[in-house]
Amino acid sequence: MSVVNTVKGPVDVADLGQTLMHEHVFVTATEHVDNYGKGAWWDEEVRVADAIGKLNALAAKGVRTIADPTVWGLGRHIPRIQRVAAGVPDLHVIVATGIYSFEELPHQYEHRGPGLLLDMPDPMIDDFVRDLTEGIADTGVKAAFLKCVVDRQGLTPGVERICRAVARAHARTGAPITVHTNSATQSGTTALDLFAEEGVDLTKVVVGHAGDSNDLDYLRRLADTGATLGMDRFGLDLYNPTPQRVATIAALCERGYAERMVLSHDTACFMDYFPNEWDQVAVIAPNWRYDHIHDDVLPALRAAGVTDAQIEQMLVVNPRRYFS
Repeated sequence: MSVVNTVKGPVDVADLGQTLMHEHVFVTATEHVDNYGKGAWWDEEVRVADAIGKLNALAAKGVRTIADPTVWGLGRHIPRIQRVAAGVPDLHVIVATGIYSFEELPHQYEHRGPGLLLDMPDPMIDDFVRDLTEGIADTGVKAAFLKCVVDRQGLTPGVERICRAVARAHARTGAPITVHTNSATQSGTTALDLFAEEGVDLTKVVVGHAGDSNDLDYLRRLADTGATLGMDRFGLDLYNPTPQRVATIAALCERGYAERMVLSHDTACFMDYFPNEWDQVAVIAPNWRYDHIHDDVLPALRAAGVTDAQIEQMLVVNPRRYFS
């Protein structure tokens, strides 16, 4: 039996069911919330209740699991996620460890590590491993995957150190990795090259936001390494409209790549990037919602020739393999 840790405890991977592999519950910054949100745009009880309602509606669509890659830099706060998960009995929430940074290290790590002011083993690695094996803070909730970023800035010194720490935590634990990438600069190649250098099992890597690209040569090069393509921003039409995303997935399925793709939206119940204007985001990006894939994308994929077996592969089989 293979199990994966969720917010509510270990679950047999056979019970994950339909899984959206890149969804956030909340994206917030503690200092932003604490200094400017309370009494203004942040009401904890309202936001928790709203999230419970949205995720119960998602579960009613048949989704049984979401992988939430909200880590340091995106506002991971497990007690809040525990409250939400307790109110959504039919949905598993899998959380991550790692750091979300496009350029620099958090100051808390920049002077500690090999060859630095305080010459010592990299504390990031131990922190990530602790989250995976013992639990996050004092919650008892264990992360089940790792998250890092290689965006258009490439491997800055800070980004490289984070990615290598993630790779070494993977080596110590076997935990899979999701890496945020920038398709316009094809930074997925850079990320996979670094992971390969570190000895990462690339079949345990999801190249996040690969679905922003319609370049079949680029996408096939990534998939041919054994990595999985994160076709995970459905509804963010400003990056790539849904019809083009659908056509790209259909073309890849036709070429035999269904086993190398997963689906998602990369949306959230609330993001403090737009605190007072969050409701207006739905006007600007009306399809960027948890039910877009089931309501609109799956019918479009079927119309484009993608089979039910291939949809099952992307929604069920590939996530189950990733977490096994």
